Amino acid sequence: MATWLPLPGAIPQFCARYVDGALGFAVGWNNWYASAITLCAEISAASLVIQFWQGAVGINIAAWISIIIVVIICLNIFAVAIYGEAEFIFASVKIITIVGLLIMALCVDLGGSPTHDRIGFRYWKNPGAMELYISSDPNTGRFLGLFSTLVNAAFSYGGVETVAVAAGEAENPRKNIPKAVRRVFWRILFFYVLGSLAIGVLVPYDDPNLLSAQSSGASGAAQSPWVIAIYRAGIPALPSIINAVILTSASSSANAFLYTGSRYLYALAQNGQAPRFLLKCSKNGVPYWAVGITASISLLTYMSCSSGANVVFTWFQNLTTIASLFTWCSICIAYVRFHAALKAQGIDRNTLVFKSPWQPYTAWAAFTFFAIIIVFNGFYVFSPTFNVDNFVTSYVGIPIFFVLYAFWKLFKRTRWLSPADVDLHTGKAALDAADLLWPAQNPRNFLERVWFWIA
Repeated sequence: MATWLPLPGAIPQFCARYVDGALGFAVGWNNWYASAITLCAEISAASLVIQFWQGAVGINIAAWISIIIVVIICLNIFAVAIYGEAEFIFASVKIITIVGLLIMALCVDLGGSPTHDRIGFRYWKNPGAMELYISSDPNTGRFLGLFSTLVNAAFSYGGVETVAVAAGEAENPRKNIPKAVRRVFWRILFFYVLGSLAIGVLVPYDDPNLLSAQSSGASGAAQSPWVIAIYRAGIPALPSIINAVILTSASSSANAFLYTGSRYLYALAQNGQAPRFLLKCSKNGVPYWAVGITASISLLTYMSCSSGANVVFTWFQNLTTIASLFTWCSICIAYVRFHAALKAQGIDRNTLVFKSPWQPYTAWAAFTFFAIIIVFNGFYVFSPTFNVDNFVTSYVGIPIFFVLYAFWKLFKRTRWLSPADVDLHTGKAALDAADLLWPAQNPRNFLERVWFWIA
Protein backbone atom coordinates (compact mmCIF):
# COMPACT_ATOMS: atom_id res chain seq x y z
CA MET A 1 0.00 0.00 0.00
CA ALA A 2 2.82 2.38 0.85
CA THR A 3 4.51 1.86 -2.53
CA TRP A 4 1.26 2.16 -4.48
CA LEU A 5 0.45 5.52 -2.90
CA PRO A 6 3.05 6.91 -0.45
CA LEU A 7 1.10 9.25 1.85
CA PRO A 8 2.19 11.23 4.94
CA GLY A 9 0.79 9.58 8.06
CA ALA A 10 0.11 6.56 5.90
CA ILE A 11 -1.73 4.12 8.17
CA PRO A 12 -4.75 6.27 9.20
CA GLN A 13 -4.95 7.51 5.61
CA PHE A 14 -5.04 3.96 4.22
CA CYS A 15 -7.70 2.90 6.73
CA ALA A 16 -9.90 5.89 5.91
CA ARG A 17 -9.35 5.62 2.14
CA TYR A 18 -9.74 1.87 1.70
CA VAL A 19 -12.07 0.88 4.57
CA ASP A 20 -13.99 3.52 6.53
CA GLY A 21 -13.36 7.08 7.71
CA ALA A 22 -14.21 6.03 11.26
CA LEU A 23 -11.45 3.39 11.21
CA GLY A 24 -8.96 6.05 10.04
CA PHE A 25 -10.03 8.29 12.94
CA ALA A 26 -9.73 5.47 15.48
CA VAL A 27 -6.31 4.39 14.20
CA GLY A 28 -5.01 7.98 14.14
CA TRP A 29 -5.94 8.62 17.77
CA ASN A 30 -4.85 5.11 18.72
CA ASN A 31 -1.40 5.81 17.25
CA TRP A 32 -1.14 9.04 19.22
CA TYR A 33 -2.29 7.30 22.40
CA ALA A 34 0.22 4.47 21.84
CA SER A 35 3.08 6.95 21.30
CA ALA A 36 2.13 8.93 24.42
CA ILE A 37 1.91 5.81 26.62
CA THR A 38 5.16 4.44 25.16
CA LEU A 39 6.74 7.78 26.09
CA CYS A 40 5.69 7.05 29.70
CA ALA A 41 7.04 3.49 29.46
CA GLU A 42 10.44 4.65 28.21
CA ILE A 43 10.74 7.39 30.86
CA SER A 44 9.80 4.83 33.51
CA ALA A 45 12.42 2.43 32.12
CA ALA A 46 15.12 5.12 32.03
CA SER A 47 14.42 6.22 35.62
CA LEU A 48 14.48 2.57 36.68
CA VAL A 49 17.83 2.03 34.95
CA ILE A 50 19.49 4.96 36.74
CA GLN A 51 18.89 3.26 40.10
CA PHE A 52 21.31 0.50 39.06
CA TRP A 53 24.24 2.67 40.16
CA GLN A 54 24.99 3.00 43.88
CA GLY A 55 25.14 6.81 43.69
CA ALA A 56 21.41 6.88 42.88
CA VAL A 57 20.42 4.92 45.99
CA GLY A 58 18.28 7.00 48.34
CA ILE A 59 17.27 9.58 45.71
CA ASN A 60 13.56 9.66 45.01
CA ILE A 61 12.74 8.35 41.54
CA ALA A 62 10.64 11.48 40.90
CA ALA A 63 13.88 13.45 40.57
CA TRP A 64 15.08 11.28 37.66
CA ILE A 65 11.65 11.33 36.01
CA SER A 66 11.59 15.15 36.18
CA ILE A 67 15.08 15.49 34.69
CA ILE A 68 14.31 13.13 31.81
CA ILE A 69 10.99 14.84 31.00
CA VAL A 70 12.59 18.30 30.95
CA VAL A 71 15.49 17.11 28.77
CA ILE A 72 13.31 15.45 26.10
CA ILE A 73 10.87 18.39 25.98
CA CYS A 74 13.79 20.77 25.43
CA LEU A 75 15.19 18.49 22.73
CA ASN A 76 11.83 18.44 20.95
CA ILE A 77 11.26 22.18 21.13
CA PHE A 78 14.70 23.78 20.93
CA ALA A 79 16.93 21.14 19.31
CA VAL A 80 14.59 19.48 16.84
CA ALA A 81 17.01 20.37 14.01
CA ILE A 82 19.49 17.79 15.32
CA TYR A 83 16.81 15.13 15.97
CA GLY A 84 17.82 13.00 13.00
CA GLU A 85 21.54 13.16 13.78
CA ALA A 86 20.95 12.35 17.45
CA GLU A 87 18.75 9.34 16.63
CA PHE A 88 21.34 8.08 14.13
CA ILE A 89 24.02 8.21 16.84
CA PHE A 90 21.82 6.49 19.43
CA ALA A 91 20.80 3.80 16.95
CA SER A 92 24.45 3.21 16.02
CA VAL A 93 25.35 2.74 19.70
CA LYS A 94 22.54 0.20 20.12
CA ILE A 95 23.54 -1.75 17.00
CA ILE A 96 27.22 -1.84 17.98
CA THR A 97 26.23 -3.00 21.47
CA ILE A 98 23.96 -5.85 20.35
CA VAL A 99 26.53 -7.05 17.82
CA GLY A 100 29.17 -6.96 20.55
CA LEU A 101 26.89 -8.87 22.94
CA LEU A 102 26.20 -11.55 20.32
CA ILE A 103 29.94 -12.01 19.73
CA MET A 104 30.52 -12.09 23.50
CA ALA A 105 27.75 -14.68 23.90
CA LEU A 106 29.32 -16.94 21.27
CA CYS A 107 32.73 -16.69 22.94
CA VAL A 108 31.34 -17.37 26.43
CA ASP A 109 29.20 -20.28 25.21
CA LEU A 110 32.24 -21.91 23.58
CA GLY A 111 34.39 -21.50 26.70
CA GLY A 112 36.18 -18.24 25.93
CA SER A 113 35.26 -16.53 29.23
CA PRO A 114 37.66 -16.13 32.19
CA THR A 115 36.05 -19.25 33.73
CA HIS A 116 36.82 -21.29 30.55
CA ASP A 117 33.53 -23.15 31.04
CA ARG A 118 32.18 -24.49 27.74
CA ILE A 119 28.39 -24.13 28.21
CA GLY A 120 26.95 -25.24 24.87
CA PHE A 121 23.26 -26.14 25.30
CA ARG A 122 23.73 -27.51 28.83
CA TYR A 123 20.93 -25.40 30.33
CA TRP A 124 18.44 -26.64 27.76
CA LYS A 125 18.82 -30.08 29.34
CA ASN A 126 19.19 -29.05 32.97
CA PRO A 127 16.98 -27.36 34.20
CA GLY A 128 15.40 -27.27 30.71
CA ALA A 129 14.75 -24.81 27.93
CA MET A 130 11.46 -23.49 29.37
CA GLU A 131 9.96 -23.20 32.85
CA LEU A 132 6.37 -24.29 33.40
CA TYR A 133 4.00 -21.33 33.87
CA ILE A 134 0.86 -21.41 36.08
CA SER A 135 0.09 -25.07 35.29
CA SER A 136 2.14 -28.01 36.59
CA ASP A 137 1.19 -30.10 33.56
CA PRO A 138 4.24 -30.08 31.24
CA ASN A 139 2.34 -29.45 28.00
CA THR A 140 -0.06 -26.84 29.42
CA GLY A 141 2.68 -25.14 31.45
CA ARG A 142 5.00 -24.78 28.46
CA PHE A 143 2.18 -23.53 26.22
CA LEU A 144 1.14 -20.86 28.76
CA GLY A 145 4.80 -19.92 29.19
CA LEU A 146 5.12 -19.42 25.43
CA PHE A 147 1.84 -17.48 25.22
CA SER A 148 2.85 -15.22 28.14
CA THR A 149 5.87 -14.00 26.15
CA LEU A 150 3.75 -12.77 23.22
CA VAL A 151 2.88 -9.45 24.90
CA ASN A 152 6.57 -8.75 25.56
CA ALA A 153 7.43 -9.74 22.00
CA ALA A 154 4.67 -7.54 20.57
CA PHE A 155 5.95 -4.59 22.64
CA SER A 156 9.43 -5.09 21.19
CA TYR A 157 8.14 -5.36 17.61
CA GLY A 158 5.91 -2.30 17.96
CA GLY A 159 7.14 0.49 15.71
CA VAL A 160 8.27 -1.52 12.69
CA GLU A 161 5.25 -0.09 10.87
CA THR A 162 6.96 3.32 10.88
CA VAL A 163 8.61 2.20 7.64
CA ALA A 164 5.22 2.80 6.01
CA VAL A 165 4.51 5.92 8.09
CA ALA A 166 7.66 7.51 6.66
CA ALA A 167 6.73 6.65 3.07
CA GLY A 168 5.17 10.06 2.36
CA GLU A 169 8.36 11.87 3.39
CA ALA A 170 10.96 9.35 2.23
CA GLU A 171 13.30 9.83 -0.68
CA ASN A 172 12.26 7.75 -3.70
CA PRO A 173 9.72 5.75 -1.62
CA ARG A 174 8.84 3.22 -4.32
CA LYS A 175 12.44 2.06 -4.40
CA ASN A 176 13.43 2.55 -0.77
CA ILE A 177 10.32 1.29 1.04
CA PRO A 178 10.58 -2.29 -0.38
CA LYS A 179 14.29 -2.23 0.42
CA ALA A 180 13.58 -1.09 3.99
CA VAL A 181 10.88 -3.75 4.50
CA ARG A 182 13.26 -6.55 3.48
CA ARG A 183 16.03 -5.13 5.73
CA VAL A 184 13.65 -4.95 8.70
CA PHE A 185 13.00 -8.69 8.34
CA TRP A 186 16.70 -9.57 8.34
CA ARG A 187 17.52 -7.18 11.20
CA ILE A 188 14.75 -8.64 13.33
CA LEU A 189 15.96 -12.14 12.55
CA PHE A 190 19.55 -11.20 13.39
CA PHE A 191 19.08 -9.06 16.50
CA TYR A 192 15.90 -10.43 18.12
CA VAL A 193 16.08 -14.13 17.32
CA LEU A 194 19.82 -14.54 17.82
CA GLY A 195 19.67 -12.35 20.94
CA SER A 196 16.93 -14.53 22.43
CA LEU A 197 18.86 -17.67 21.53
CA ALA A 198 22.04 -16.28 23.11
CA ILE A 199 20.53 -15.45 26.49
CA GLY A 200 18.59 -18.72 26.41
CA VAL A 201 21.78 -20.78 26.29
CA LEU A 202 23.80 -18.59 28.69
CA VAL A 203 21.36 -18.23 31.58
CA PRO A 204 19.24 -21.04 33.09
CA TYR A 205 15.70 -20.03 34.01
CA ASP A 206 16.30 -20.99 37.68
CA ASP A 207 19.37 -18.76 38.09
CA PRO A 208 19.10 -17.30 41.65
CA ASN A 209 20.26 -13.85 40.52
CA LEU A 210 17.57 -13.75 37.82
CA LEU A 211 14.85 -14.90 40.22
CA SER A 212 15.87 -12.52 43.02
CA ALA A 213 16.10 -9.57 40.59
CA GLN A 214 12.57 -10.29 39.35
CA SER A 215 11.05 -10.81 42.79
CA SER A 216 12.67 -7.71 44.32
CA GLY A 217 12.01 -5.44 41.31
CA ALA A 218 15.75 -4.80 40.93
CA SER A 219 16.58 -1.82 38.78
CA GLY A 220 17.98 -1.46 35.33
CA ALA A 221 20.50 -3.95 34.09
CA ALA A 222 20.26 -6.00 37.31
CA GLN A 223 17.27 -7.75 35.74
CA SER A 224 18.90 -8.19 32.35
CA PRO A 225 19.82 -11.78 31.42
CA TRP A 226 22.74 -10.28 29.49
CA VAL A 227 24.19 -8.81 32.69
CA ILE A 228 23.55 -12.01 34.63
CA ALA A 229 25.33 -13.95 31.87
CA ILE A 230 28.27 -11.53 32.11
CA TYR A 231 28.45 -11.97 35.90
CA ARG A 232 28.31 -15.75 35.53
CA ALA A 233 31.15 -15.58 33.00
CA GLY A 234 33.30 -13.55 35.41
CA ILE A 235 33.59 -10.38 33.28
CA PRO A 236 33.46 -7.49 35.80
CA ALA A 237 33.46 -4.26 33.75
CA LEU A 238 30.59 -4.83 31.32
CA PRO A 239 27.44 -4.47 33.51
CA SER A 240 27.81 -0.69 33.94
CA ILE A 241 28.51 -0.29 30.22
CA ILE A 242 25.39 -2.29 29.33
CA ASN A 243 23.36 -0.25 31.82
CA ALA A 244 24.59 2.99 30.23
CA VAL A 245 23.54 1.73 26.79
CA ILE A 246 20.11 0.75 28.15
CA LEU A 247 19.78 4.26 29.63
CA THR A 248 20.66 5.99 26.35
CA SER A 249 18.37 3.60 24.48
CA ALA A 250 15.39 4.31 26.75
CA SER A 251 16.04 8.06 26.71
CA SER A 252 16.38 8.22 22.92
CA SER A 253 13.21 6.14 22.54
CA ALA A 254 11.34 8.54 24.82
CA ASN A 255 12.62 11.43 22.71
CA ALA A 256 11.52 9.65 19.51
CA PHE A 257 8.03 8.84 20.81
CA LEU A 258 7.45 12.42 21.96
CA TYR A 259 8.41 13.50 18.43
CA THR A 260 6.23 10.94 16.64
CA GLY A 261 3.32 11.36 19.06
CA SER A 262 3.26 15.13 18.56
CA ARG A 263 3.34 14.66 14.77
CA TYR A 264 0.47 12.18 14.93
CA LEU A 265 -1.53 14.77 16.87
CA TYR A 266 -0.58 17.48 14.37
CA ALA A 267 -1.67 15.23 11.47
CA LEU A 268 -5.02 14.60 13.18
CA ALA A 269 -5.55 18.37 13.37
CA GLN A 270 -4.63 18.69 9.69
CA ASN A 271 -7.29 16.09 8.82
CA GLY A 272 -9.95 17.90 10.85
CA GLN A 273 -10.01 15.14 13.48
CA ALA A 274 -8.48 17.23 16.30
CA PRO A 275 -8.78 20.92 17.38
CA ARG A 276 -7.30 23.47 14.96
CA PHE A 277 -5.11 25.21 17.57
CA LEU A 278 -2.82 22.15 17.43
CA LEU A 279 -1.65 23.39 14.01
CA LYS A 280 0.21 26.35 15.54
CA CYS A 281 3.95 26.05 15.03
CA SER A 282 7.06 27.93 16.12
CA LYS A 283 9.37 29.72 13.68
CA ASN A 284 11.33 26.48 13.39
CA GLY A 285 8.19 24.55 12.41
CA VAL A 286 7.75 22.84 15.79
CA PRO A 287 4.05 22.22 16.62
CA TYR A 288 4.49 23.34 20.22
CA TRP A 289 0.87 22.75 21.27
CA ALA A 290 1.02 19.17 19.98
CA VAL A 291 4.39 18.67 21.72
CA GLY A 292 3.06 20.13 24.98
CA ILE A 293 -0.12 18.03 25.08
CA THR A 294 1.75 14.83 24.21
CA ALA A 295 4.42 15.64 26.81
CA SER A 296 1.73 16.23 29.45
CA ILE A 297 0.81 12.53 29.26
CA SER A 298 4.33 11.79 30.53
CA LEU A 299 3.23 13.10 33.95
CA LEU A 300 1.54 9.73 34.41
CA THR A 301 5.04 8.35 34.94
CA TYR A 302 5.02 9.84 38.45
CA MET A 303 2.81 6.90 39.43
CA SER A 304 6.16 5.12 39.75
CA CYS A 305 6.69 7.02 43.00
CA SER A 306 3.82 5.21 44.73
CA SER A 307 3.38 1.90 42.90
CA GLY A 308 7.01 1.23 42.00
CA ALA A 309 8.75 1.88 38.69
CA ASN A 310 8.88 -1.81 37.77
CA VAL A 311 5.12 -2.31 38.26
CA VAL A 312 4.21 0.92 36.44
CA PHE A 313 6.49 0.04 33.51
CA THR A 314 4.61 -3.27 33.15
CA TRP A 315 1.29 -1.38 33.11
CA PHE A 316 2.51 0.99 30.40
CA GLN A 317 3.94 -1.93 28.43
CA ASN A 318 0.58 -3.69 28.39
CA LEU A 319 -1.29 -0.53 27.36
CA THR A 320 1.18 0.19 24.56
CA THR A 321 1.19 -3.37 23.26
CA ILE A 322 -2.59 -3.59 22.90
CA ALA A 323 -2.71 -0.21 21.11
CA SER A 324 0.06 -1.36 18.76
CA LEU A 325 -1.77 -4.63 18.03
CA PHE A 326 -4.96 -2.70 17.20
CA THR A 327 -2.92 -0.66 14.72
CA TRP A 328 -1.67 -3.86 13.11
CA CYS A 329 -5.17 -5.37 12.99
CA SER A 330 -6.29 -2.19 11.22
CA ILE A 331 -3.38 -2.48 8.76
CA CYS A 332 -4.45 -6.04 7.95
CA ILE A 333 -8.06 -4.97 7.41
CA ALA A 334 -6.94 -2.05 5.22
CA TYR A 335 -4.80 -4.39 3.13
CA VAL A 336 -7.60 -6.93 2.66
CA ARG A 337 -9.87 -4.13 1.40
CA PHE A 338 -7.05 -2.72 -0.78
CA HIS A 339 -6.53 -6.18 -2.27
CA ALA A 340 -10.28 -6.51 -2.93
CA ALA A 341 -10.34 -3.02 -4.52
CA LEU A 342 -7.49 -3.91 -6.89
CA LYS A 343 -9.39 -7.01 -7.96
CA ALA A 344 -12.73 -5.20 -8.30
CA GLN A 345 -11.19 -2.41 -10.39
CA GLY A 346 -9.21 -4.72 -12.68
CA ILE A 347 -5.69 -3.84 -11.51
CA ASP A 348 -3.23 -6.74 -11.79
CA ARG A 349 -1.11 -7.18 -8.64
CA ASN A 350 1.81 -8.15 -10.86
CA THR A 351 2.01 -4.49 -11.95
CA LEU A 352 2.65 -3.34 -8.36
CA VAL A 353 6.11 -2.11 -7.39
CA PHE A 354 6.07 -4.40 -4.36
CA LYS A 355 3.74 -7.27 -3.51
CA SER A 356 3.80 -9.78 -0.71
CA PRO A 357 3.12 -13.46 -1.38
CA TRP A 358 0.02 -15.52 -0.50
CA GLN A 359 -2.28 -12.54 -0.07
CA PRO A 360 -4.87 -11.93 1.24
CA TYR A 361 -4.53 -15.16 3.25
CA THR A 362 -1.44 -14.02 5.15
CA ALA A 363 -3.21 -10.76 6.05
CA TRP A 364 -6.15 -12.72 7.48
CA ALA A 365 -3.76 -15.04 9.34
CA ALA A 366 -1.91 -12.07 10.85
CA PHE A 367 -5.20 -10.40 11.82
CA THR A 368 -6.37 -13.59 13.55
CA PHE A 369 -3.07 -13.99 15.39
CA PHE A 370 -3.06 -10.37 16.63
CA ALA A 371 -6.73 -10.60 17.65
CA ILE A 372 -6.03 -13.72 19.72
CA ILE A 373 -3.23 -11.92 21.58
CA ILE A 374 -5.52 -8.92 22.23
CA VAL A 375 -8.33 -11.07 23.62
CA PHE A 376 -6.20 -13.43 25.74
CA ASN A 377 -3.24 -11.17 26.66
CA GLY A 378 -4.40 -10.88 30.28
CA PHE A 379 -5.14 -14.54 30.94
CA TYR A 380 -2.71 -14.55 33.88
CA VAL A 381 -4.78 -12.01 35.86
CA PHE A 382 -7.24 -14.78 36.80
CA SER A 383 -4.63 -17.07 38.40
CA PRO A 384 -4.11 -17.73 41.26
CA THR A 385 -6.42 -14.84 42.30
CA PHE A 386 -8.06 -12.08 40.27
CA ASN A 387 -5.84 -8.96 39.94
CA VAL A 388 -7.83 -5.80 39.20
CA ASP A 389 -4.87 -3.57 38.27
CA ASN A 390 -3.47 -6.01 35.73
CA PHE A 391 -6.94 -6.71 34.34
CA VAL A 392 -7.53 -3.00 33.66
CA THR A 393 -4.14 -2.43 32.00
CA SER A 394 -4.54 -5.61 29.93
CA TYR A 395 -8.01 -4.83 28.59
CA VAL A 396 -8.77 -1.09 28.85
CA GLY A 397 -7.28 -0.56 25.37
CA ILE A 398 -10.10 -2.60 23.78
CA PRO A 399 -13.01 -0.29 24.73
CA ILE A 400 -10.86 2.79 24.03
CA PHE A 401 -10.38 1.75 20.39
CA PHE A 402 -14.02 0.81 19.79
CA VAL A 403 -15.31 3.98 21.49
CA LEU A 404 -13.12 6.05 19.14
CA TYR A 405 -14.47 4.15 16.14
CA ALA A 406 -18.10 4.40 17.26
CA PHE A 407 -17.81 8.12 18.07
CA TRP A 408 -16.61 9.09 14.58
CA LYS A 409 -19.00 6.62 12.94
CA LEU A 410 -21.98 8.27 14.62
CA PHE A 411 -20.67 11.83 14.46
CA LYS A 412 -19.77 11.82 10.75
CA ARG A 413 -22.10 9.05 9.55
CA THR A 414 -19.26 7.38 7.68
CA ARG A 415 -19.85 4.22 5.67
CA TRP A 416 -17.92 1.03 4.99
CA LEU A 417 -16.58 1.40 1.45
CA SER A 418 -17.27 -1.24 -1.18
CA PRO A 419 -14.19 -2.38 -3.21
CA ALA A 420 -15.57 -0.84 -6.40
CA ASP A 421 -15.95 2.59 -4.72
CA VAL A 422 -12.48 2.71 -3.13
CA ASP A 423 -10.37 5.61 -4.44
CA LEU A 424 -7.11 4.05 -5.63
CA HIS A 425 -5.97 6.79 -7.98
CA THR A 426 -6.30 10.32 -6.53
CA GLY A 427 -2.77 11.70 -6.11
CA LYS A 428 -1.12 8.74 -7.82
CA ALA A 429 -0.39 10.50 -11.14
CA ALA A 430 1.71 13.19 -9.44
CA LEU A 431 3.69 10.53 -7.57
CA ASP A 432 4.20 8.55 -10.76
CA ALA A 433 5.62 11.66 -12.41
CA ALA A 434 7.88 12.34 -9.42
CA ASP A 435 9.43 8.86 -9.80
CA LEU A 436 11.13 10.01 -12.99
CA LEU A 437 12.89 12.85 -11.14
CA TRP A 438 14.76 10.73 -8.59
CA PRO A 439 18.43 10.30 -9.57
CA ALA A 440 19.63 6.75 -10.14
CA GLN A 441 21.92 5.28 -7.49
CA ASN A 442 24.76 3.59 -9.30
CA PRO A 443 27.56 2.49 -6.97
CA ARG A 444 30.98 3.55 -8.26
CA ASN A 445 33.02 1.19 -6.09
CA PHE A 446 32.79 -1.66 -3.58
CA LEU A 447 32.33 0.63 -0.54
CA GLU A 448 29.41 2.43 -2.16
CA ARG A 449 27.87 -0.90 -3.12
CA VAL A 450 28.05 -2.02 0.52
CA TRP A 451 26.65 1.33 1.74
CA PHE A 452 23.73 1.25 -0.70
CA TRP A 453 22.93 -2.27 0.49
CA ILE A 454 22.95 -1.17 4.14
CA ALA A 455 21.20 2.19 3.76
